[in-house]
Amino acid sequence: MYTSVSCLNWLEYVVKCVLKMCIRDREKGLVVASWAPQVQILGHSSVGGFLSHCGWNSILESVQEGVPLITWPLFAEQRMNAVMLAEGLKVALRPRFDEDGIVEKEEIAKVIKCLMEEEIGKGMRQRMMTLKGFTAQALKDGSSRQTLLQLTSEWENLSEN
Repeated sequence: MYTSVSCLNWLEYVVKCVLKMCIRDREKGLVVASWAPQVQILGHSSVGGFLSHCGWNSILESVQEGVPLITWPLFAEQRMNAVMLAEGLKVALRPRFDEDGIVEKEEIAKVIKCLMEEEIGKGMRQRMMTLKGFTAQALKDGSSRQTLLQLTSEWENLSEN
């Protein structure tokens, strides 16, 4: 069961782990622990991945900018979204939780390395760029029911491959 306390603990845990990694090698990471202009950040050429709670807006922003994800769902439909992204569309990685429900720092590092350096990550970036193209095409003439149906159809076709 997720509560606001456990969400806060989760955020503190993730920030501490990522800060430790960034402190070791200041050239390879930046942590923004408060609000930030997410779409602008995702659109920057140096961004190679996005650790996301898998809320729908974050997913759409990530697809719009062509950035693959590391999923960390908290509640509601976010778990279903994480499965769709990782297993259906194959544009995300899901870290493994241990028997106590914790994701260890080694697992976080492993998932980041997989996304950034391995063939799986390369394939996810290519698939995400395909989704980005579909999204750009759907928005070209403005959003409408027809273009949204076309976009979801393209996503379905991609997930079947």
